[in-house]
Amino acid sequence: MAELKIGRMVIGMYGTNCYLVYREGRQEAIVVDPADKGEQIYEALREKGFTVSGILLTHGHFDHIWGTKALREKSGAPIYALDAEAKLCEDDGLNVSRQAGRSYTVVPDVYVRDGEEVCIADITCKVIATPGHTADSCCYYFEEAGFVVCGDTIFFESVGRTDLPTGSGGTLERSIRERIFTLPDSVQLYPGHGDSTTVEHEKKYNPFF
Repeated sequence: MAELKIGRMVIGMYGTNCYLVYREGRQEAIVVDPADKGEQIYEALREKGFTVSGILLTHGHFDHIWGTKALREKSGAPIYALDAEAKLCEDDGLNVSRQAGRSYTVVPDVYVRDGEEVCIADITCKVIATPGHTADSCCYYFEEAGFVVCGDTIFFESVGRTDLPTGSGGTLERSIRERIFTLPDSVQLYPGHGDSTTVEHEKKYNPFF
C-alpha cells in the first residue's frame, strides 16, 4: 500500500493550518479544516492533480470552517464533524463568526462519534474526542502513518484557548492528558496553528503540564 503523506497550507488572517492527507502517487485526498477561501483551496489542489474526497473538521470555530461550503460545492466532497452536544458549525454565535464580522454556518453531511473509524479514499483515521477548546473539538489519528491532526486542542508547547463559547480549561486538560498523552511518544501532532510537534516533546516541555 502506498505511503500516507500529509501537506499543509497556511490560510487566512489567523494563520490557520489546512491539511491535505493523501497516499503517495494517488490523486484522492482528504482536506482537514479548510479555513477560508475554499474555492482557492480547491483550485490549488486541482492544479496539483488532487481530487478532494472528504472534508474533516477538528472543531466548528469560524477560522476553521469559513471555506467549507465553497470547497464542498466545488469538489462534491462530504463534510465530517464530531457529533457533540453543542453544534458550533450550525450556530454563528457559538462558532464566533458573527463576532468576527462574517457570520457563517454550515451543516456537516456526517456527524461522527468518538472512537469511530472513518475511511475515505482508502485512508482510515480514528476520531478522538478532545473537548475543552470547544465542546465539539476532536482529533483525527492516522495510526498507520503515526500522526494526529489535532486542531486547536494542543500546540507546540502550548494549548488551545478556553475563553470562547463551550470552552473549558479543566476539560481541555483532561482531554490532553487522557486522549493525547496516552498515544505513543513518537506520534506526530499537527495543530490548527503553528508548527508540528510530538507527543513526547509536549509531555516533556509543554509548560501547561
